[in-house]
Amino acid sequence: MDCDPGVGVLTAFAAGLVSFLSPCVLPLVPGYLSAVTGVAYSELETAGWRRVLVPSLLFVGSFSAIFILLGLTATAVGSALNDNRQTLDRIAAAVIVAMGLLFVAQLFLPRLNREWRFDALMERAGSGGPVVAGGAFAFAWTPCIGPALSAILAAASTTCSAAQGGGLLAVYSAGLAIPFLLTAIAFARMTTAFTVIKRHYAAIMATGGVILIVMGVLIWTGELYRLNIEAQQVLDDLNLNFFQDV
Repeated sequence: MDCDPGVGVLTAFAAGLVSFLSPCVLPLVPGYLSAVTGVAYSELETAGWRRVLVPSLLFVGSFSAIFILLGLTATAVGSALNDNRQTLDRIAAAVIVAMGLLFVAQLFLPRLNREWRFDALMERAGSGGPVVAGGAFAFAWTPCIGPALSAILAAASTTCSAAQGGGLLAVYSAGLAIPFLLTAIAFARMTTAFTVIKRHYAAIMATGGVILIVMGVLIWTGELYRLNIEAQQVLDDLNLNFFQDV
């Protein structure tokens, strides 16, 4: 039974980063930032970081809290089905592999990778403050980031404590939040980087899909548990094991 978040943490962060870089999130990041901070799009490049950082932190904190609650719920469901742990692990593995295949399928079926346009919703949510906007993002964009989010929720359901399940979703949220915050404080540089990233969407989506597929196979075969133990041993040797008391 996989009771340790070691390897899954890296996958969760990668899934969050891929969600941020996806074609239905990345192009709209400047709009999110403008709605959240109240700074006009044309002024984002010259706005000081002090003006945008606090509302941006509230925004990412809001959607992160919702994702973490989802992770706690997934863990609770997994714990309730503990007597059928092997079956639950197999179901979670199948879901993760299916989500990975969906990532790859987006390369061949463009309709699966369409951009979601919720500009009006974000503008209205932004008028309620960054916390409200963060909640709107978490719920309204679930269909867009669903493959990655579903995969990490499935992984959370296989963990053995609420702290581990919530932790996986916190790491997933960090994958979304960190590049958003970097965009807030270094808008010009990040938007230049976005132009380069957009040219490599196919590689990014394919890599994300492969990572999820591999993780699903590892859970199915039980190899993830062995890899987690090895990862924990390395962290112990480096005195960097933050999960040993979780």
